[in-house]
Amino acid sequence: SRGLGDVYKRQKGVFVKKYLLKRLLCLIPVFLGVTILAFLLTGLSSVDAVDLKESSSGGVMSEAEKEAMREELGLNEPKAVQYLQWLKNALRGDFGESYVSGKPVLVSFCEKLPATIALAALALAMTVCLSFPLGILSAKYQNTWADRSISLFCFAGNSFPGFFTALLLLYFFSLKWNLFPVLSMGKGWKSCVLPAATLAVSMTAKYTRQVRSAVLAELEQEYVAGARARGLSENRILFGNVLKSVLLRMVTLLFLSAGSLLGGTAIVETIFMWNGVGKMAVDAVSMHDIPVIQAYLVWMAAIYLLLHLIADLLMGALDPRAKLEGMR
Repeated sequence: SRGLGDVYKRQKGVFVKKYLLKRLLCLIPVFLGVTILAFLLTGLSSVDAVDLKESSSGGVMSEAEKEAMREELGLNEPKAVQYLQWLKNALRGDFGESYVSGKPVLVSFCEKLPATIALAALALAMTVCLSFPLGILSAKYQNTWADRSISLFCFAGNSFPGFFTALLLLYFFSLKWNLFPVLSMGKGWKSCVLPAATLAVSMTAKYTRQVRSAVLAELEQEYVAGARARGLSENRILFGNVLKSVLLRMVTLLFLSAGSLLGGTAIVETIFMWNGVGKMAVDAVSMHDIPVIQAYLVWMAAIYLLLHLIADLLMGALDPRAKLEGMR
């Protein structure tokens, strides 16, 4: 018996390693494809990097100086050679210097990343704290006034674009009631509430419907009927059994939403003047700051792929059936 247990553990370890290797091998070509697209952005501009640097600095360079700089930057090399050199530097964290500020892109990125992390964490916390109670309440009191009221909120939250939700929150909570500042940065903890709430409204609307559907689906399962036959209360069934299964279904969606938030919510950050990576990307697009845009795209791809992998592994840890399905 002990020998069979050791064999099972070894086989299980081999399966897990194979699964991880399979997932990583699938992520590599996706990541490389994103880096190729990010690099090819340099060819979409009507002017090259030297012309952009000249216009950003406000100086005037002769054609000889421009040609010398192109030679120094390797812009005269074939595109394939340029890409390989850029990828080599990017994998080491070197995305070059910003055409606007002249600072290393990685330094600017790291300076603005904490603001986006704080905003994303608060928005995700608001979403979880609101969507699960609302979804459970809507499912428990299906087809009642409570369910219809929550459904109306979800419909409005999904329909309103982010900028419109931001303007509504600014009008009522900042201008009319004077509870929060209009411009966010540098105003203490209150500065984070409105931009986070703007992000949380649409996500809460989406997840509330997801939680409601998942709870209703679980309540129709045979084990719920068996629990009712044994005399268990509805609240014990709901919070003791059904909620665990619902949480398993929501793990992947929550991780993907975290990836979207960490990638930078450009519109919301721009409206509230929140100095995060999303606003940095919008400013870079308006000023044709190609190195910053490239770094932002690579960051977006990396965080999505990493969080998706973590979600898969967490699902496998929480639900053995998902693990076995993924290892086939």
